[in-house]
Amino acid sequence: MNPHTSIKAKSKTLIARFKAEYELLFPGILVSIVVAVSARFLSEHYQTPAMLLALLLGIALGFLGEEGKTVPGVAFSARTLLRVGVALLGVRISVAMVSGLGVPMISLIIGSVIATIVFGLLISRWFGHKWRFALLTAGSVAICGASAAVAISAILPKDERSEERLAFTVMGVTVLSTLAMIIYPILTQALQLDDFAAGVFFGATIHDVAQVVGAGFTVSDQAGDAATVVKLIRVAMLGPVVIIGALVVRRFATIEEGTTAPPIMPVFILGFLILATLNSLNLVPQIVIELLSSVSQWLLLTAIAAVGMRTNLKQVMSVGGPAIALIFVETMFIAIVILTGIYLLH
Repeated sequence: MNPHTSIKAKSKTLIARFKAEYELLFPGILVSIVVAVSARFLSEHYQTPAMLLALLLGIALGFLGEEGKTVPGVAFSARTLLRVGVALLGVRISVAMVSGLGVPMISLIIGSVIATIVFGLLISRWFGHKWRFALLTAGSVAICGASAAVAISAILPKDERSEERLAFTVMGVTVLSTLAMIIYPILTQALQLDDFAAGVFFGATIHDVAQVVGAGFTVSDQAGDAATVVKLIRVAMLGPVVIIGALVVRRFATIEEGTTAPPIMPVFILGFLILATLNSLNLVPQIVIELLSSVSQWLLLTAIAAVGMRTNLKQVMSVGGPAIALIFVETMFIAIVILTGIYLLH
C-alpha cells in the first residue's frame, strides 16, 4: 500500500472518530457549561458560593444526567473535566510564596492537615461511617474543600454510592465554608488576633479558596494576603496526600466486592505536580498562570454542575445527620488545632 494513501486513510479515520465523539459529548458538555455560567452569574449578583450554586442547579436538572443525548457529555464533564481542573490548580503553587511565613508556621499548617485526616479516620466509626467516607470528608476539610473532594474521590474504590458521597461532601464543605467566612472574622475580633494571625487562621481553616479570600479581605489587605498564601500551602498538600492515599488505599481496594481499584498515580495529580514544579522554577509566565487559574476555576465549576446532574438528591440526603456531624466535627478540630498553634507560635 502507498504510504501516503495509508496516512490519508488513518487521518480520515481519526477525523471520523473525533467527529463521532464530538457529536456524542457536545450536548452534555454544553448543558454543564450553561449551568456553570448561570451559577457564576447568580454568585456574583447574590453573594453565594458559585460551587454550591452549580451543584444545586445541577441537582435540579438531574434528569439531564439520567436520560437523553446529554448523558455521555455530562458524565465526561463530571469525570474528565473535573480532573483537568484539579491538575491546573498546580499552576498557582510555588515554593517562593511560602518562604515568608517561616518554618514553625508552615509546620503548623502541614501538621494540621495531617492531623485532621488522621482524626477523621479515627472518629468516623463513632458516626457510623467507614474509612472511605472519612478520608473523603477529612481530606476535603483539611486541604481545599470541593477541589480536594474531587481529587480524593478519584483514588477511592468506586461503587454505586461514590457520586452521592462526593456530592454530599462538596455540598457540606461548601456550606460550612460560607458560614465560616461570615463567623470567623467576628471570632478573630473577639479573640483579639492581629491581622496577620487572623489571615493565617482563615487560610488554614476555611475549606474553599473563594471563601478564604472573602474572609481575609473583609478584615484587611494584610489579612487577605496572609490568608491566600496559607490557603495555597494547604492546596499544595493535595498532591502528596493523594499520592500517599492512593498507595495505601490500593492495598485494601480489591478486598471489597463491588469496587474497582484506584490508580497508583492519577494522571491529573501528576499534572498538578508538574505545573507546581514549573511555577516554583519561575518557568511559567504570570499571564499563563492567570489564564490557567481562570480555566481551572471554570472547569471545576462546569464539572461540579455535571456532578449535580448525575446525583440522586434522595440518596444524597440519605447519608444523614451523622455525616453532617462528622464534617462539622472535623471542621471544628482543624480550627482548634490552628488557634492553639497561633497562640503558641505568634
